[in-house]
Amino acid sequence: MIPGAFAYHRPKSVNEAVTLLADLGEDARPLGGGHSLIPLMKLRLAAPTHLVDLGGIADLKGIRADGGDVVIGASVTQHELIVSDLLAAKVPILRATALQIADPQVRYLGTVGGNAANGDPGNDMPAVMIALNATYQLAGKGGERSVAARVFYQGTYVTALKPGEILASIRIPALPAKHGYAYQKLKRKVGDYATAAAAVVLTLEGGKVGQCAIGLTNVGDMALFAEEAGKIVTGSTLDAATVKKAVAAAEAITSPANDRRGTPKYRTKMAGVMLARALATAKSRAA
Repeated sequence: MIPGAFAYHRPKSVNEAVTLLADLGEDARPLGGGHSLIPLMKLRLAAPTHLVDLGGIADLKGIRADGGDVVIGASVTQHELIVSDLLAAKVPILRATALQIADPQVRYLGTVGGNAANGDPGNDMPAVMIALNATYQLAGKGGERSVAARVFYQGTYVTALKPGEILASIRIPALPAKHGYAYQKLKRKVGDYATAAAAVVLTLEGGKVGQCAIGLTNVGDMALFAEEAGKIVTGSTLDAATVKKAVAAAEAITSPANDRRGTPKYRTKMAGVMLARALATAKSRAA
């Protein structure tokens, strides 16, 4: 189908963008790579009368180190995550995840900010940002504020973003050089959303887990922080019994939809399988 009529705006600064969004109100939507919004518009499930294209704002681009942290502009594409030497050295899970998103054509245009901020439980970056304990820098007409990824998601397409706000950048705290990581994703075909997926970031100290954070994708109405599962494996050698307990704890917080990807029971079990695989991969990488 063809989208409804809309006015197109291409601001050159964050301030111009958020002023437009605030002044135009509910009739306006920000546009990043467009891979979430444009299909909805073509199906007439979304009908904004104003599109505010964020692609021309230089301040929303770029990947940089800030002390030990890494800061990523919201308009950075998935392809740019993949080819970044800084991320390969500092936050390699982002490359591993981006390579599993859709296909190369999508990755050249799809942005990390759009994937993270949309509030779609099927998007991959939210669970990874939760595992990384990332912080989102939000910009609005009234100024900027920071919100942790772990509290940013509130439901399907519901986030901590206030009307007129945009995600400007993502800050990822410094990770140990020898940390372990993995993003394990089950999907029906190339380019599909996850049936279930798990993100793991951990450290090993003397053969035991020093820290562990776990995020889950598409097995609830938003990306899930499996906090209890992470606590269970902390201090362990990731022996089979402990992994089994952690998997059970993670499965207990899921509530997947019944759709073409499988029944809720199946998808819950696949979340557990993905988590067990992610823990094993992260352990091997940390060692």
